[in-house]
Amino acid sequence: MFFRTQQAEPSTVPEPSELLREAVAAHMPEADDETVAIVGAIGGLLARVAHADGRLDASELAEIREQLGRIDGLAQSGVEAVCALVEEHGGPLAVEGIQSYTRVLYERTERGMRVEVLDVLLDLAASDGVISLDETNLLRRVANALGLDDAEYNASQQRHRARLSVLKA
Repeated sequence: MFFRTQQAEPSTVPEPSELLREAVAAHMPEADDETVAIVGAIGGLLARVAHADGRLDASELAEIREQLGRIDGLAQSGVEAVCALVEEHGGPLAVEGIQSYTRVLYERTERGMRVEVLDVLLDLAASDGVISLDETNLLRRVANALGLDDAEYNASQQRHRARLSVLKA
Protein backbone atom coordinates (compact mmCIF):
# COMPACT_ATOMS: atom_id res chain seq x y z
CA MET A 1 0.00 0.00 0.00
CA PHE A 2 1.36 3.38 -0.95
CA PHE A 3 -0.23 5.61 1.74
CA ARG A 4 -0.22 4.89 5.41
CA THR A 5 -3.50 5.57 7.14
CA GLN A 6 -3.52 7.55 10.29
CA GLN A 7 -5.54 6.37 13.21
CA ALA A 8 -8.17 8.93 14.03
CA GLU A 9 -7.97 10.25 17.53
CA PRO A 10 -11.05 9.28 19.52
CA SER A 11 -13.29 12.28 19.97
CA THR A 12 -13.46 13.50 23.55
CA VAL A 13 -16.03 16.16 22.77
CA PRO A 14 -19.51 14.71 23.19
CA GLU A 15 -22.08 15.18 20.45
CA PRO A 16 -24.75 17.80 21.22
CA SER A 17 -27.41 15.05 21.44
CA GLU A 18 -25.31 13.33 24.11
CA LEU A 19 -25.01 16.63 26.00
CA LEU A 20 -28.79 16.87 25.82
CA ARG A 21 -29.27 13.37 27.26
CA GLU A 22 -26.72 14.12 29.99
CA ALA A 23 -28.54 17.34 30.93
CA VAL A 24 -31.85 15.49 31.11
CA ALA A 25 -30.34 12.71 33.22
CA ALA A 26 -28.75 15.21 35.59
CA HIS A 27 -32.06 16.98 36.15
CA MET A 28 -34.22 13.86 36.32
CA PRO A 29 -32.24 11.78 38.82
CA GLU A 30 -35.20 9.53 39.62
CA ALA A 31 -35.85 8.71 35.96
CA ASP A 32 -34.84 5.44 34.37
CA ASP A 33 -32.75 5.26 31.20
CA GLU A 34 -35.82 4.87 29.00
CA THR A 35 -37.45 8.05 30.35
CA VAL A 36 -34.20 9.97 29.92
CA ALA A 37 -33.96 8.76 26.32
CA ILE A 38 -37.56 9.79 25.61
CA VAL A 39 -37.19 13.26 27.13
CA GLY A 40 -33.85 13.70 25.35
CA ALA A 41 -35.48 12.75 22.04
CA ILE A 42 -38.26 15.27 22.62
CA GLY A 43 -35.66 17.93 23.39
CA GLY A 44 -33.77 17.07 20.22
CA LEU A 45 -36.91 17.34 18.10
CA LEU A 46 -37.78 20.66 19.73
CA ALA A 47 -34.31 21.95 18.80
CA ARG A 48 -34.68 20.58 15.27
CA VAL A 49 -38.04 22.27 14.68
CA ALA A 50 -36.95 25.53 16.33
CA HIS A 51 -34.02 25.78 13.94
CA ALA A 52 -35.82 24.51 10.83
CA ASP A 53 -36.11 28.04 9.46
CA GLY A 54 -32.46 28.81 10.25
CA ARG A 55 -33.02 30.88 13.38
CA LEU A 56 -34.21 30.61 16.96
CA ASP A 57 -36.31 33.53 18.17
CA ALA A 58 -37.58 34.48 21.62
CA SER A 59 -41.11 33.18 21.00
CA GLU A 60 -39.76 29.77 20.01
CA LEU A 61 -37.52 29.61 23.07
CA ALA A 62 -40.48 30.57 25.28
CA GLU A 63 -42.56 27.81 23.69
CA ILE A 64 -39.77 25.28 24.28
CA ARG A 65 -39.62 26.37 27.92
CA GLU A 66 -43.37 26.00 28.28
CA GLN A 67 -43.51 22.57 26.65
CA LEU A 68 -40.53 21.20 28.59
CA GLY A 69 -42.13 22.54 31.78
CA ARG A 70 -45.05 20.15 31.17
CA ILE A 71 -42.81 17.08 31.42
CA ASP A 72 -43.46 15.30 34.69
CA GLY A 73 -40.29 14.96 36.72
CA LEU A 74 -38.18 17.49 34.80
CA ALA A 75 -37.21 20.22 37.26
CA GLN A 76 -37.19 23.87 36.20
CA SER A 77 -33.40 23.72 36.36
CA GLY A 78 -33.58 20.93 33.79
CA VAL A 79 -35.85 23.00 31.56
CA GLU A 80 -33.31 25.82 31.70
CA ALA A 81 -30.40 23.45 31.06
CA VAL A 82 -32.09 22.02 27.96
CA CYS A 83 -33.00 25.52 26.73
CA ALA A 84 -29.38 26.61 27.20
CA LEU A 85 -28.24 23.66 25.09
CA VAL A 86 -30.82 24.48 22.41
CA GLU A 87 -29.50 28.05 22.33
CA GLU A 88 -25.82 27.11 22.41
CA HIS A 89 -25.87 23.93 20.32
CA GLY A 90 -29.14 24.35 18.43
CA GLY A 91 -27.49 24.33 15.04
CA PRO A 92 -25.62 21.05 15.58
CA LEU A 93 -28.68 19.52 17.29
CA ALA A 94 -30.76 20.61 14.31
CA VAL A 95 -28.30 19.13 11.82
CA GLU A 96 -28.46 15.74 13.49
CA GLY A 97 -30.92 13.54 11.64
CA ILE A 98 -34.44 13.26 12.98
CA GLN A 99 -34.19 9.47 12.93
CA SER A 100 -32.05 9.37 16.06
CA TYR A 101 -34.85 11.16 17.92
CA THR A 102 -37.93 9.69 16.25
CA ARG A 103 -36.67 6.11 16.54
CA VAL A 104 -36.56 6.44 20.33
CA LEU A 105 -40.12 7.75 20.43
CA TYR A 106 -41.44 5.24 17.89
CA GLU A 107 -39.96 2.28 19.74
CA ARG A 108 -40.61 3.38 23.31
CA THR A 109 -43.90 5.29 23.38
CA GLU A 110 -47.53 4.67 22.61
CA ARG A 111 -49.17 6.21 19.55
CA GLY A 112 -51.13 8.72 21.68
CA MET A 113 -47.91 10.15 23.09
CA ARG A 114 -46.38 10.39 19.62
CA VAL A 115 -49.43 12.37 18.46
CA GLU A 116 -49.00 14.64 21.49
CA VAL A 117 -45.33 15.17 20.59
CA LEU A 118 -46.37 16.12 17.05
CA ASP A 119 -48.89 18.62 18.50
CA VAL A 120 -46.12 20.13 20.64
CA LEU A 121 -43.81 20.42 17.64
CA LEU A 122 -46.52 22.11 15.55
CA ASP A 123 -47.21 24.52 18.42
CA LEU A 124 -43.50 25.34 18.44
CA ALA A 125 -43.39 25.87 14.67
CA ALA A 126 -46.40 28.21 14.93
CA SER A 127 -45.09 30.15 17.92
CA ASP A 128 -43.38 32.80 15.76
CA GLY A 129 -46.60 33.49 13.87
CA VAL A 130 -45.92 31.50 10.69
CA ILE A 131 -45.21 27.89 9.81
CA SER A 132 -42.69 28.02 6.98
CA LEU A 133 -42.46 25.54 4.13
CA ASP A 134 -39.22 24.19 5.65
CA GLU A 135 -41.00 23.64 8.97
CA THR A 136 -43.97 22.00 7.22
CA ASN A 137 -41.70 19.62 5.31
CA LEU A 138 -39.76 18.74 8.46
CA LEU A 139 -42.93 18.16 10.47
CA ARG A 140 -44.34 15.86 7.79
CA ARG A 141 -41.11 13.82 7.88
CA VAL A 142 -41.25 13.71 11.69
CA ALA A 143 -44.88 12.56 11.65
CA ASN A 144 -44.03 9.83 9.17
CA ALA A 145 -41.00 8.71 11.17
CA LEU A 146 -43.17 8.60 14.31
CA GLY A 147 -45.46 6.17 12.50
CA LEU A 148 -48.33 8.66 12.28
CA ASP A 149 -50.61 8.85 9.28
CA ASP A 150 -51.68 11.82 7.16
CA ALA A 151 -54.99 12.17 8.99
CA GLU A 152 -53.20 12.58 12.33
CA TYR A 153 -50.76 15.07 10.83
CA ASN A 154 -53.55 17.06 9.15
CA ALA A 155 -55.65 17.13 12.33
CA SER A 156 -52.71 18.51 14.29
CA GLN A 157 -51.80 21.03 11.60
CA GLN A 158 -55.42 22.21 11.27
CA ARG A 159 -55.13 24.01 14.62
CA HIS A 160 -52.59 26.36 12.99
CA ARG A 161 -53.96 26.50 9.44
CA ALA A 162 -53.96 30.32 9.34
CA ARG A 163 -50.21 30.37 10.04
CA LEU A 164 -49.12 28.14 7.18
CA SER A 165 -46.89 30.18 4.90
CA VAL A 166 -47.82 28.08 1.86
CA LEU A 167 -51.40 29.33 2.18
CA LYS A 168 -50.31 32.97 2.39
CA ALA A 169 -48.62 33.03 -0.99
